[in-house]
Amino acid sequence: MIEWATTMLEMLAIVSASAGMIFILLMIYAVVKKIAPKQRNKSSKKEEVRRTDTMSKEAKEGVTFNDIFMFMIAVPLVLLWVGFAGFVIHSGLGNAAVLENIEAYTTLIAILGGPALLIIKDALDVWKQEQAEKTAFYKIKAQAVIDYNDTVLKQAQEIESKQQDQEHKMESKK
Repeated sequence: MIEWATTMLEMLAIVSASAGMIFILLMIYAVVKKIAPKQRNKSSKKEEVRRTDTMSKEAKEGVTFNDIFMFMIAVPLVLLWVGFAGFVIHSGLGNAAVLENIEAYTTLIAILGGPALLIIKDALDVWKQEQAEKTAFYKIKAQAVIDYNDTVLKQAQEIESKQQDQEHKMESKK
């Protein structure tokens, strides 16, 4: 039974090390991605700054680091935690030896679950905040489009009105 627990812990260590390496590579990629555009902008001539360039990263469309973190770290961690708990329950139903050592397994599940829950809760809070910022940005963007369309419509109406006034003046002169 100890060999089984040792094998599970070794597999957990391998998965954790792999996830850590992926996390480090993603961090390096994010830093390089931030540095590279700055160097390109320094070498090129000064261009007109668009409003979308000054927006916060969260407001821009696309996949963010938090999205990647959620799907690369948090989701596998939860699946590993739930899978291990399910495996212990399944093994306990078919093997009486597992039931004898159930305290050790529940302790291991608690050890895995405690930090996992804290990390996941924090990651979810950040992700929720990011989604709220995106939603607020889209509301502002939609209102800007509506305002722009209203302005264009009013301008077109004013132009048409002035054109009609001009035509009436021309006809009255004849």
